Amino acid sequence: GFNIIMCGICGVLNFKDRLINKDDLINMNQAMELRGPDDSGYLIDNNFGMAMRRLSIIDLKYGSQPIYSKDKSKVLIFNGEIYNYVELRESLEKEGVSFRTNSDSEVIIELFEKHGYECLKYLNGMFAICIWDSKNKNIFLARDRLGIKPLFYYKDENIFIFSSSINSLKIHPSIKIKIN
Repeated sequence: GFNIIMCGICGVLNFKDRLINKDDLINMNQAMELRGPDDSGYLIDNNFGMAMRRLSIIDLKYGSQPIYSKDKSKVLIFNGEIYNYVELRESLEKEGVSFRTNSDSEVIIELFEKHGYECLKYLNGMFAICIWDSKNKNIFLARDRLGIKPLFYYKDENIFIFSSSINSLKIHPSIKIKIN
C-alpha cells in the first residue's frame, strides 16, 4: 500500500462577532500536517479564521496561501488541483487580467472576482475552496462535483467550522462528540 499526501484547509466563522481563538485554529491546522508537510498559512479577520497545509507541487516559489485578490478584499485557501488552470489563465489574460504567480490558486480567485459563485462551472479538477470576502463578511465554500477532495463541516447557532479532515474538525472545542 501507499499513502497519498495532499493539502488541507480548515476554518472557523464565529457568529455574534465573537473573536477567533487563534490556538484553536492552529491546533486544527496542525492536525492536518501529514496532508501538507511543506507549508502552512493562516488568516484571522476578527470573527473569521482560516488556515491551510500545503504539499508543494505547482509553483513552489509563489504558490503559498492564503492568496489575496488584487484589492486584498478577498482571500482564498484551496486544496486540490485545477486541471484546466493554464487555459483559464490564458483566457483571463486575454481579458486584461494580470497574474503575480503561476499558481492555480490565483486563477481561482481571479475567476471568482469575474464570475462570483459561477466560477465553479469553469473549474475542471478536484478541489475544496474557501474564499473569505472581508468587505461583505461572507464565506464561499465549495468542493469539486464528485467530492474527490473532502470537506467536512459543523454548524450550530454560535459557529460554523469546516475542514478537509474529520480529525482536524473534531479538535475544535465547540464540537461535542457523542453517539447519536
